[in-house]
Amino acid sequence: QVQLVESGGGLVQAGGSLRLSCATSGRIFGSYTMGWFRQAPGKDRDFVGFINGSGSYRHVADSVKGRFTISRDNAENTVYLQMNSLNPEDTAVYYCALDTSATMSRRTERYDYWGQGTQVTVSS
Repeated sequence: QVQLVESGGGLVQAGGSLRLSCATSGRIFGSYTMGWFRQAPGKDRDFVGFINGSGSYRHVADSVKGRFTISRDNAENTVYLQMNSLNPEDTAVYYCALDTSATMSRRTERYDYWGQGTQVTVSS
């Protein structure tokens, strides 16, 4: 079965940067759309962004546009979330997810596999 493992979270000061990684198992990683989501305490899991299988198309939520960038390295089976200009509102558990249907969606229901999440905490 496909396994996804996030890493790179931690505590950072407001205005700082972090890069999250999602290491993914599987032979056909390059054909999958990958998504990033986040969930703050007591709140719903929110869409952050996605990237298609080849990496030619990327989309992020308005709340992080201009600050967060998604990329992928299919040779390493890894997806990244570069987060710049972080603020306390970005504090959440961040999850990566894989869509085996090869579509691009911001809905959690379209993603078939999920990582365990990594905590990002931004202090002022």
